[in-house]
Amino acid sequence: MNRVYMCFPGGRTKCLTLSYDDGQAFDRRLVEILNRHGVRGTFNLISGRLGGAPHIGAEEVKALYAGHEVASHTLTHPHLAQCPLPAMLDEITMDRRNLEALVGYAVRGFAYPYGVYSDEVIRALMSSGIVYARTVESTHIFFMPADFMRWKPTCHHDDHLMELGRKFLDLQSDVHLSLMYVWGHSFEFDRNGNWQLMEDFCGLMGGRDDIWYATNIEIADAAEAFRRLRFSQDNSFVYNPSAESVWIRVNGAPVEVPAGEQIEL
Repeated sequence: MNRVYMCFPGGRTKCLTLSYDDGQAFDRRLVEILNRHGVRGTFNLISGRLGGAPHIGAEEVKALYAGHEVASHTLTHPHLAQCPLPAMLDEITMDRRNLEALVGYAVRGFAYPYGVYSDEVIRALMSSGIVYARTVESTHIFFMPADFMRWKPTCHHDDHLMELGRKFLDLQSDVHLSLMYVWGHSFEFDRNGNWQLMEDFCGLMGGRDDIWYATNIEIADAAEAFRRLRFSQDNSFVYNPSAESVWIRVNGAPVEVPAGEQIEL
């Protein structure tokens, strides 16, 4: 029987993604660094604070974050687990609606304010169209999440970033997926005077053919597309019902399964 595993676009087994919260003016400098090195990520915005110092203005959201993902961080940044359910739902749905009006696409990602969540919060998010949510619980490992609604990052950028980055680059596997996920707030670079850390990290990690530079939602969508593949019992053929190609590894070799097609393996 064929050995079949998920892989990232182009047959890659490594992926790097970033996630930054709040939408403060320091995002401008961070985005410039990421763009210069071809690194991509997700920016979690509080739409109720846009336009008020130190946050960016609503009018610059679409252009500033072009090529990255805009995701939700609630309307006003409350402790969601302490909110009544109607207020909780308002915080989620109104933030989505506001951000979607700015960027022109469905906002389906989320970062928990203060890192706080509960089963009730997760149910509210899922009922509101959110498909993944990031915590602040660092793992220091490079695994894909088992639960996208409790997505734990690899590390905060002040937590052994360069050491973990070098470890990630040294990984070798033709089968297992490796995901490095970095999170933080752009204002922390300014407060701590360590913008050079992100310059050095992106210089180390950027521009590599073996890494998929993805937004959070692209990773979640890739995992969902893989789960939707319809394999024969013996893995001798597979049908892809999705509208986009899905990449898999068959006996260690990358294989593209085109959208809407069935192929022999």
